[in-house]
Amino acid sequence: MKRIICALLCLAMLPILPICGEGAVKVYGGQDNSQMKIALSFDDGPHPRNTERILDILAEYSIKATFFVVGENVEYYSAAAIRAVREGHEIGNHTYTHPHIAKLDRVSLDLEVAKCQETVKRVLGYDMRLFRPPEGVVDDAVKVMAGEQDYSVILWRIDTRDWAGTSSSDICANVSRNIKSGDIILMHDYFSKGCHTVEALEKMIPMLLERGYNFVTVGELIGIEK
Repeated sequence: MKRIICALLCLAMLPILPICGEGAVKVYGGQDNSQMKIALSFDDGPHPRNTERILDILAEYSIKATFFVVGENVEYYSAAAIRAVREGHEIGNHTYTHPHIAKLDRVSLDLEVAKCQETVKRVLGYDMRLFRPPEGVVDDAVKVMAGEQDYSVILWRIDTRDWAGTSSSDICANVSRNIKSGDIILMHDYFSKGCHTVEALEKMIPMLLERGYNFVTVGELIGIEK
């Protein structure tokens, strides 16, 4: 009996943490709709060359996209990020240094997200409401953080695997075969030589427009607009 009482007392002394039950934090891979709306999203930028090339293509077709930025890249390559905001694109939080989230403690996670938020606000004058965890890791710590900081967590339904050097034809075939209304497409604007993101985008966009899809930002797709 003494052991039971002691155990109950110990439990009572533990800190009370926010409960992240179903619906407490919204995690989106897309949002079904009947208007053929889809969203392009780009991770890891900005990049001084790649982001500019992608923005040129988006401008050609008057398409708005969502860029999940890494805070330190916003510091280094602010011109591309400033242009993205000026041209009406959406900005989301992708942490400050793109760490392996599963290896972070809660304090470090909060600092990564907060530092990215502060940097984007200072450099771009932009308040972010969307968070995409690096590598798509959504654990309890991410859910608690997102709930406390009022972020919607954004994943994707179609991974183009552009970061892996997938050919532009294979990227387009993957998207063409799997796309449906409400999907979020994952691409990257910070990538190394040998990636075919730009070439794929040049083929994808006219193909999807011809099939009747309407490109919107992630925020518009899920019903959260600035």
